[in-house]
Amino acid sequence: MGLFDRLRGSDTPRVAFIGIDGLSYRLVADNPETFPTLSAIADDGEGGRIDSIVPAESSACWPSLTTGKNPGETGVYGFQDREVGSYDTYVPMGRDVQTPRVWDRATDAGLDATVLNVPVTFPPQRTVQRMVSGYLSPDLDAAATPEELRAYLTESDYRLSVNAKLGHRADKTAFLEHARETLDARVAAFERYVERDDWDLFVGVFTAPDRVNHFLWGDYEDGGTYREELLAFHAALDEHVGSVREALPSDVTLVVGSTHGFTRLRHDVYCNEWLEREGWLSYEGDDHDSLADIDDDTRAYSLVPGRFYLNVEDREPNGVVPESEYEATRAELRDALESWTGPDGTPVADRVVDRETVFRGDHAAIAPDLVVVPNDGFDLKSGFRSHDGVFDADGPRTGMHAFDDAALFVDHPDATVEDADLLDVAPTILRLLDVDYGRTDFDGASLV
Repeated sequence: MGLFDRLRGSDTPRVAFIGIDGLSYRLVADNPETFPTLSAIADDGEGGRIDSIVPAESSACWPSLTTGKNPGETGVYGFQDREVGSYDTYVPMGRDVQTPRVWDRATDAGLDATVLNVPVTFPPQRTVQRMVSGYLSPDLDAAATPEELRAYLTESDYRLSVNAKLGHRADKTAFLEHARETLDARVAAFERYVERDDWDLFVGVFTAPDRVNHFLWGDYEDGGTYREELLAFHAALDEHVGSVREALPSDVTLVVGSTHGFTRLRHDVYCNEWLEREGWLSYEGDDHDSLADIDDDTRAYSLVPGRFYLNVEDREPNGVVPESEYEATRAELRDALESWTGPDGTPVADRVVDRETVFRGDHAAIAPDLVVVPNDGFDLKSGFRSHDGVFDADGPRTGMHAFDDAALFVDHPDATVEDADLLDVAPTILRLLDVDYGRTDFDGASLV
């Protein structure tokens, strides 16, 4: 128990949440010797597999995890979103998240929060005790507040993210070194501010595992050159979670969770190339590289990952699908997507989901009409440039996100991680903090 805790007493419950972008529950379950800390948390409390959201893309997942709301309420559907009533697209940032985060609810209740490296939080919020925004931030100087935090991170070689360009090299040595250095600097910062012991809610996110898994998952599943290096990296991650756990005061409940899992990538799939070849999409001229280049004959287009939009009259600027034909046209596209097969005849789609099934809320105007949850092996891209084919098996990435392979561990004896998903994390944290909320405030429910 730390000094501040002893001085103020321990009447107020406190929570530390460690987020891990891309931690696969299957990896943990299949390699318990690599994850002694997570195994211990599961033994002392509860741990298990949870579902991600649709789509299982990090830029959409983190707003949903930290708000307990689906993308129709957060307003963030992926790494690239479409402006309402326009073909212009933008990269969502923290200000685009349209519903309160878990730390906003905590601070509104009079609690203090330290929030380190959560994706899609730039610019940092001045209302939070201390905060450094995660990836999509332009640089560290702009990402951190207050000045003491900014100065420490600058002096300590802290990194906002792993250099993914290094992962494109055949020799992954420099990539792994950079990923490990990023991981080590991240936990050093976590330990420093955990030990300050002046917070009620601590949130810290490791994003390096997602980068490592994208480039080395094929080695893990296929017994390749870097299989043991991937496991060693995750062993270091587990050790770091253990060091944070040991540094926590006795009155703090630890929650560890991931946004999605991982599976083997076999083909990058260019959805707009497929739509063009199937007669759904066409462009003005041969030099096209954005959504704004589609022409008046386009009936459908796609944004990553696996989001399909009809070009609807009075919704899109040059929409051609009449509202009266919306359902019939969507059914036609759904049938085409469900019958779409890869080079070996395997269906590309595990399932095709209608917008109203997974997106609800005040910010559903830019929701896709259909979302494809792909079968393992098919990583759905968009791309408005021409490609030689729809399927590409020669990309540098060998791992892709998996919807049903996220992980959650709660160091509390009353927790139950069963039939859970990403939307349950925020209400669970608030329940552990004894912060009141309404029955309809979340799309998920507390697991405690």
